[in-house]
Amino acid sequence: MARFTRAQLESFRDAVVPDLLGPDLRLLFVGINPGLWTAATQTHFAHPANRFYPALLQAGVIDRPIDAADGMDEADRDYFRSRGLGITNLAPRATARADELGAEELRAGGERLVALVTERAPHVVAVAGITAYRRAFGVPKAALGRQPEPFGGAVLWVVPNPSGLNAHHTVTSLAAAYAEPARAAGVLD
Repeated sequence: MARFTRAQLESFRDAVVPDLLGPDLRLLFVGINPGLWTAATQTHFAHPANRFYPALLQAGVIDRPIDAADGMDEADRDYFRSRGLGITNLAPRATARADELGAEELRAGGERLVALVTERAPHVVAVAGITAYRRAFGVPKAALGRQPEPFGGAVLWVVPNPSGLNAHHTVTSLAAAYAEPARAAGVLD
């Protein structure tokens, strides 16, 4: 596994990680913003404590492990895209913690997300993080799960954030939450 000093990670503050999108986008996962480890490896949800890929594997959304801590290689990226999966973020810039983002930055990210979804037309969008979703879209009472309104032509789900900082969820509970939008997108039976 890659090892970074605090100074090395800090050098990636405000870096951008490109979206991971393919031509047959069925399920678009939306993170809050890249963490510093993610920026260092140029791989979404890459921090070793992040449970995103283990939860996807347990849910059956992917059928082979992806160890993102060192960064995805092109074979991993191609495999992920071939499953009809994609990843983007509400805010593009890397920070040490999501709470470093302001409300305006999240709202602007929400507007960018609507444009991306309208352009790329995924079947389902799954925003990973209820608090960020509420702030980005001005829906303070939104709950986890399928949202009642379509989102840029897609079905919208809000799912728990897989960060290791989100102690309320386990890999098993995340897997259950991620399986629901995956079924709606036709990625799972």
